[in-house]
Order: sequence, then structure tokens, then C-alpha cells
Amino acid sequence: MSQQRIAAAPISWGVCEVPGWGYQLPVERVLAEMRQVGVTATEFGPDGFLPDAPADKSALLGSYGLSAVGGFVPVVLHDPAQDPMPEVDRTLRTFLAADAGMVVLAAVSGLDGYDTRPELDEAGWRTLLSRLDRIAAAGAEVGLRVTLHPHVGTMVETRDEVHRVLDGSAVGLTLDTGHLLIGGTDPAELARQVPDRIGHTHLKDVDADWAARVRSGQASYTDAVRAGMYRPLGQGDIDIAGIWSSLESSGYTGWYVMEQDTILSAEPEGEGPLADVKASVAYLRGLS
Repeated sequence: MSQQRIAAAPISWGVCEVPGWGYQLPVERVLAEMRQVGVTATEFGPDGFLPDAPADKSALLGSYGLSAVGGFVPVVLHDPAQDPMPEVDRTLRTFLAADAGMVVLAAVSGLDGYDTRPELDEAGWRTLLSRLDRIAAAGAEVGLRVTLHPHVGTMVETRDEVHRVLDGSAVGLTLDTGHLLIGGTDPAELARQVPDRIGHTHLKDVDADWAARVRSGQASYTDAVRAGMYRPLGQGDIDIAGIWSSLESSGYTGWYVMEQDTILSAEPEGEGPLADVKASVAYLRGLS
């Protein structure tokens, strides 16, 4: 694996958009530790983590030797009464100005967090699918790649929902190995089935027992993350090496974002999240 295609994400350091998620580490520590492990690019993280102005974003990342991959964009897409395009257009302009090429779209529910979500009716599905294509086309017009991120607690979580998006729209996917598995999709199978639809990759490893508890409703997503559902790459139950092999053999040339959702209760003593990040990056670099 080319080291130039391994990227980081602030969520691996516990930095998240969900209110009350946990202790939020300062940006200086997170970016310095990204550079310490040798990655050269990162996703933006939530609003407020990096400076608002695109030039300031780029300058801060550049001061740590990092470039921008793009970022996670949570948007309500299923509600006909809410037009997402003004927000999306602002996001596209920001990404362009910050030299970021990847928009990682999530079809969020409109509720806080990822522990509950409403049922989507047929009208909601029609609205969501048409908006996915509209946003992807708007991105393509300005040279940005838009992918949909199937995600626990959003309107596209389960295997059936993932395939409904594949069948009903032309948008590419972010292959998030953890969220797909938790939602009931085999990420390795998906990578083999539709390699042409994979535009971006988030690599997570997962404790399958915890994933099953979330899927069955026995545990909330947040509680499972806090309990350590996400494991360093190569130490969980997902075939990360097999997924990488499938993507590479299919001609995938995109990013591999090392991303493990983490919740911190306080300022960590010692290395904190850095220890797991180091283990994951070392595992990725060992793939060939």
C-alpha cells in the first residue's frame, strides 16, 4: 500500500460532531500526533475543529505537513420540507477553497447522535435518492467527488438500504468497513461486488460481538464505542487485508482513511488514542 494514500481522521482521537460525545482533544495535539505517525493527509473533522475559513484550514494543516482529503458532511436528505442544497453548496465551495477533493455525505436523521432514527417511507426514499444524484452532480460540476457513507443511526444503515441506494441512484459509496458490518453488510463482499461504486474508504476493525449487540438493539452505538467496539486494524474481526486486496486488484486509487471511533472521558495520560493509531498505521503499511 502506498504510504501516500493512507490518511487520518480526527474521530480516531475522539473528536466528533455529536453533542456530548466525550472529551475533545485540542487540535494542536491531534495534528501533531497525525504527523508523528507519518500520515500526510487527514479528513477535516467536525465543524469547529479546524478554522472556519478555507485558507486558514489549509494553512493550519500545512503547518503540520498535512493536506486535506475532504470530510464528513452530515445532511438531512429525506425530508421534502428541508432543502439541503444551500448547505451543500456552501460545503462544496469550502472544500474547493481548502483543496479537498472528497465529500463524504451521510444521510442523517435530523436527530442528535446515532442511537435512534425514524423509519423512512416511500416518499422519503424517493426524495433521498433524487437528492443523492443531485448532490453528486453538483460536486462533479466543480471537480469534487461525492460519496454516500452508510452509517449506523442514519437513513442508510442496513444491507437492504445500502443496496437500495446502489440500485436507485448513481452516487458512489464510502466503504466504511465498521459501519457496514454493524449495519449487516459484509464489507468484503461489497468490495468484491461493486468495486466501481467505491469512491472512498474508511478502514475500521470491529469486535463482532459488540457489533451484533448494536445490530440487535441490545446496546446503543455510543455505549458500544465507549466499551471498545472498535479495535486497532488487524486486531478485530474484519478481513481488512482481504478488503484492501480486493480494492487494489479492482483498480481502486482512492484514499484509505484509518478511522476508529473513540470516546474519551478526560485528557488521556500517556499516549492515549495515539497507541491504537500507531498500531493501525503499522498494520496498513505492512499490507502489500
